[in-house]
Amino acid sequence: MFLSVVLSSLRRWRRARETARQLNALSDRELSDIGIARHDIVQVTRRATEA
Repeated sequence: MFLSVVLSSLRRWRRARETARQLNALSDRELSDIGIARHDIVQVTRRATEA
């Protein structure tokens, strides 16, 4: 049980890191096209990984 919680947390962290990396690679124009400002990336990443 403890191991599954740790592994689940690790997967969420890795997913959040990858999502942030991909969003940070976009230009400001591309981010604007999808309705995200650069300063919102952390918040968007958190919401995406909580779902």
